[in-house]
Amino acid sequence: MKEGIHPKYVDTTITCACGEVIHTRSTRENIRVEICSKCHPFFTGRQKLVDTGGRVDRFKKRFGMDK
Repeated sequence: MKEGIHPKYVDTTITCACGEVIHTRSTRENIRVEICSKCHPFFTGRQKLVDTGGRVDRFKKRFGMDK
């Protein structure tokens, strides 16, 4: 590897808006994020799938799966 072309790899703290703090290493110091795996609806199971405009029903009707 060439000397002097790589960024510094330092200890960093990732802080989420929900208060979760993750200690890791990165090329950036002190990263702030709005959402993490502790508060994201997909990972917490609070996500709701919304059928907009009956798309699933139209699909089933079109391909004869409505039975």
